[in-house]
Amino acid sequence: MRIDGRRLRLAALAGGGALLLGSCGGGEGSAAELSGIVRDPAPVVSENTIPSLTEPGEDVIFRADEEGLQLVYFGFTNCPDVCPTTLADATVALRKLPQGMADRVDTVMVTVDPARDLDVLSGYVQSFIPDAEAAGTTDAEVLAAAAEPFGVVYEVRELDDGTVEVDHSPFLYAVDDRGELVLAWQFGAESDDIASDIETLLERSEA
Repeated sequence: MRIDGRRLRLAALAGGGALLLGSCGGGEGSAAELSGIVRDPAPVVSENTIPSLTEPGEDVIFRADEEGLQLVYFGFTNCPDVCPTTLADATVALRKLPQGMADRVDTVMVTVDPARDLDVLSGYVQSFIPDAEAAGTTDAEVLAAAAEPFGVVYEVRELDDGTVEVDHSPFLYAVDDRGELVLAWQFGAESDDIASDIETLLERSEA
């Protein structure tokens, strides 16, 4: 895998996201039980919606069902490695959950490359997770408003030769039934760790 300018920019975005999502220790040991990254206080991400591509005419609200969890990912379909790897890891993690628990987890993928993705994102994300929902818009302000509470940064560039390059924060996010971002996993997180964190978060929601 070659290291080029795009990968350096992506690494910078990842580093920026890590700073935005600084790990938080203490607090009754809550963060210590999780492998993902915790923000304290947890950002509320449910105040802005984005159009659903899976259910045209409806909006996606970043809030899980009662006692459930919503996995949210910002990416794009032409991503060569980070996006498919993250979605594959999430798929494996859901399969590792105890029987019935995965039914309480919804998955949403939001495109940061709407010019190319609006017509194909549903099929793309559902090739990994069959009941996942796709979301996106060509309204740059709406997309930015949805991404901002998550700490997501992204950039789409067209080069002189017509090639399109896209950089984005490579995190998978977990949102609870209060519409709060309760956890984020960095790119490369092990599916076992993701599954364990999801199970822990769902158990806490029952308390």
